[in-house]
Parts: sequence; C-alpha cells; structure tokens
Amino acid sequence: MNYEGKRVIVTGGLGFIGSNLVLRLVELGARVTVVDSCVQGCGANPYNIASVADRVEVVKADIGEPDCIAEVLRGVPVVFNLAGEISHIHSMQYPERDLEINTLAQMRFLEACIRLSPGARVVYSGTRQVYGAPQYLPVDELHPVNPIDFNGVHKYAATMYHLMFSRSGDLDAVVLRLTNVYGPRMAMDVPCQGFLSTYIRRTVTGGRLQVFGDGRQLRDPVYVDDVVDALLLAGNEPKLVSREYNVGGPQALPLSEIADICTHTGGMAPPEQREFPPERKQIDIGSYYTDSGRIERELGWTPKVRFADGMAQTVAYYREHMGHYLKPGEPNPECKLGPGTYRLMPA
Repeated sequence: MNYEGKRVIVTGGLGFIGSNLVLRLVELGARVTVVDSCVQGCGANPYNIASVADRVEVVKADIGEPDCIAEVLRGVPVVFNLAGEISHIHSMQYPERDLEINTLAQMRFLEACIRLSPGARVVYSGTRQVYGAPQYLPVDELHPVNPIDFNGVHKYAATMYHLMFSRSGDLDAVVLRLTNVYGPRMAMDVPCQGFLSTYIRRTVTGGRLQVFGDGRQLRDPVYVDDVVDALLLAGNEPKLVSREYNVGGPQALPLSEIADICTHTGGMAPPEQREFPPERKQIDIGSYYTDSGRIERELGWTPKVRFADGMAQTVAYYREHMGHYLKPGEPNPECKLGPGTYRLMPA
C-alpha cells in the first residue's frame, strides 16, 4: 500500500466506515484530511478518530459547498468519497433531503474535484441497493440496476457521475458497491441505519431482537476492516481494469441465523419473529448476497472476517466504548421522526 506521505481526503471521515478508513490511513503514514458536514442523522462522531485527532486535519464543511474546502481539495491525488446518507427508510420519508445529500452534493463536489484536482483518483462508496430485488444470486456487476427506494436511485445517479467523469478523463474514479457493513464505530443513536446497527445496539444494551418475515432471507454482512482493505486497494491500484466492484461478505446467512449469532454473542433471549411493518415491506429486497469475484481477480481482495468473529469483536468494542455512542438510559432510537428532525442542505 503506497500511502506513506501521500495527501488523502476522506469525505464523511467522522462516520462509521470513513473513520475506520482514517485510522488505517494514519497507520500507513498518509497525510489525511477529513471533510465532514456533521449533518444530523448521518453518523458523524468525533470520538471515532479521537486516537489520531492530533495527526489528522478535520474540516467541518459540506461537500455540496465546495468553496469551503477548495484549499484542502486543491491538488490532492486521492479522495475517498464516503459522504452521504445510507438510510433507505429516511430516503422514503425525506426524498428531497436524500436527493440533495446523495446526488446534488455529489455533483457539485465532483465538479470541484475536476476544477481543483483534475485526474485525481476518487473512490466512491456505493451500495448494493442499486440492484433492487435480485433477479439472480449471487449478484455480480452485470446484474440489472432496478432500485426500489429513493436512496438507491440517488446513489446510482452519483455512481453515474463518477463513471461519466472517468470516461471523459476528468477524474480517475472507481465505485465500490458495498453490501451490509458492520463493525466498531457504527452510530448507535441514529435510527433506520439498517438492521445490523439495531441488532448490535440491542445485543449490547439489552432487548430482544426481532426478525421480520420468515427469517430465511439471505444477507452477506461484511466486516468494516475488510471494507477498508477494499477501499485502500482501490485507491492504490495504479491502473484499474474495471470501474465498478461489488464488495460482499464471506458468508451468505439467513437473517434468522444472523440474529441467533447476535443473541448468542450477547447472551440474550432468542429472537422474536414478526410480520413486516408496511414501511419496511415496501423496500425489502428479499435475499441478497454478493459475487465479489471481480474485485478478487483484479485487485486481490477477499473478505477475511466471518460473521461470528466480527460480531464478537464489534460487541466487545461497544461494551468498552458505548458511552460515546449512546448515553446511559437513552432509549433505543426509532424510525418515526417528526418534521424538522433533519435539515436540508443550503442551496
């Protein structure tokens, strides 16, 4: 990994995946600048990078307002672009907010990259949600795109911006489509960030896990350290063969088994099986697991951490640090949010 002394920007670097990437980049000797707007609901937490805060520059700014980050962006060779909203439910509740954060801000940011750092390698964290309900399994990069919620639509638009600017030669971008990512530094006080954050929070704080439907839906969770490895490889490869890579976990597990592993790790009561709530049923994709063959062949990446081991490490982290992620006695956040809970980005 050739990051020693290299200038690197990580957008969304105070969030879950971004902060884990920042920690690794610092270990590798990179000169890291974090750009994070700290928009409520997107998971920014300064504690995530507290151990390296004296070795990282942090700029609190919105990538949709590129004039605020022009100086740090100028001439940077590598950008890890992890800024954005990940909640599918929130995208359905606040579609214009999701549009601004995941699409318009991305377009403005990439235009600034072209102006200030033409030809920069930009690694964008996409999502498997763009594929929608799978037509076949495992899902490879040739699978049709058919998102079923605003988040998938907007993230796909941002993907196309990255790829279009690469085809024109203005940027050197690559998109990683991530499956369900879990691990230390996930936001525990932000609702609707996916079932794994809910499972982890309840595993640590107590409370019975719930499995919606029959529990046979498959998922392939991927541990955050494995995702960081994939990001670093994509940022380091001098000549990319492809521009889109699926990144999935090492195992396809039924949701019922995922819940059982969590309850076993936490020493909890067995999970409760429930019918899908209507707002979740409409964006459920059924079973999904990833064909990561392309990134293995071309970049040499494979996931290493099996779910039971990754969950044990994750729970151990939160048992030691939960006070920085969820205040004592604070109720588990729910997805029913009143108007004004989140702000829209300024035009």
